[in-house]
This record gives sequence, structure tokens and C-alpha cells, in this order.
Amino acid sequence: MMRTFGLFVLAIGMVTLATAQDKEKAAPRSASELKAIESLRKMGALVLEVAQNDNHLDISYLQPDEKFSDAHLAPLKELKGIVHLNLRNQPVTDALLVHIKSVDSLTQLHLEKTKVTDKGLAELKGLKNLEYLNIYGTEVTDAGVAQLADLKKLKKVFLWQTKATKAGAASLAKAIPGIDVNMGYDDIKLPEPKKEEPKKDMKKDEKKKDAKKDDKKTDTKKDDKKADAAKDVKKDAKKEEKK
Repeated sequence: MMRTFGLFVLAIGMVTLATAQDKEKAAPRSASELKAIESLRKMGALVLEVAQNDNHLDISYLQPDEKFSDAHLAPLKELKGIVHLNLRNQPVTDALLVHIKSVDSLTQLHLEKTKVTDKGLAELKGLKNLEYLNIYGTEVTDAGVAQLADLKKLKKVFLWQTKATKAGAASLAKAIPGIDVNMGYDDIKLPEPKKEEPKKDMKKDEKKKDAKKDDKKTDTKKDDKKADAAKDVKKDAKKEEKK
């Protein structure tokens, strides 16, 4: 009886905890958050909740904007629960990443084809929940990659078309066991080009063929002479028999 009662209490506790978490996820946003979301949308950002009853945010800038500035990222500090941020193809500089360093809820960050360098990656050291980072097509080097070693939750990093080397990627993989460091086409062994066969000297080949023909003709003449000689021998033999 006591065991059954204990299990019942445990079940009630779990349901209560789950309900509390759902309420926390679906908690209404503050006025400052709503204002920040409105501001982001006016500047071309797509702001979406991850799922129903889950107000974690997915924020993306889908259209390249050459006027991209601090104003585009400053509202982020007013928002809670940003998990995905996509800045792909935007002219994001190292200086602008100061607006991201405090968004420690981030799990995915797209910085591919931006103007980010090693200096900018130093601003990401506080993103302890980051699991996915895409920096392909940037000026990042091995020095910048080394700065990611403290982000122990990283599972996937894209480095292709950067100035990072396989040695730098290997060093990061050693620092974070299980991480997938994608170097893109650099990891693919391209087939070696076929060696062109040396062009044959047609004149030499023709001379060889002519020489062989001449040899055959000579041999034929020799054979004919031998045959004629054999005939003469037979004729002489017949003459001797008649005598």
C-alpha cells in the first residue's frame, strides 16, 4: 500500500513539473519583447516560435541587406529563449557580433558568407549551449577555430571555403570529442587526372611497316629462287634417268 501511494505521489509530482515547464515555455511576452520582435520584423527578420506551446525563437534574415548594422541585432538583447539565429549572406562584421555574445540560449548559429574573422569568433565564447555553427565562406583561420574549443556542446561545425586547415579542424575535433568538423570538398579525394599517352611517331611506324613489307618481298623472292632451283634439280634428275 505504501509503495503504491509513493508511486502515486511521484506521478503527481512529474505531472506538476511538466505543467509548470509548459507554462514557462508558453508564458506571455513582455512589452519590451513584443516591441523588439516588431522592430526585428520591420527590418526584414523572420521571427518564429519553434513550436506550438514553445515560445523559443527562430530568427532569420533571409534577404541580404547591404545596410545591415547594429540596429538589426540590438533588439536581440531584449528577447529570451532565442535558439536559432540565421545571419547567412549578411555583411555581418566582427564588431556586430557583440550583440550576440550574451544570447546564451543559442543552439544554432549561421554565419556563413559573412565578413566574420578570427576576431569575431572571440565574441562567441559565452554561447555555452551552441551545438551548430556554420562559418563557411568566411576569412576564419586555424587561430579562430581554436577559440571554439571551449564550446563543449558543439556537435557540428562547417569550415569549408575558409582559411582553416585540416590540422586546425583535427585540433578542434581533439578538444571536443564527437564533434563533426565539415571541411567540405577538401575532404573529398578527387581522382587523379589521367596521364596522356605519348603520341606515336606515325612516320617511324610507317617506316617500320614499309621495312616489314620489304622483308616479306625479299623472303618471297628467296623462296621463289629456292623453288626454281628445286625444279632445275628435278629436271636434271629426269634427264639422267632417260639416259
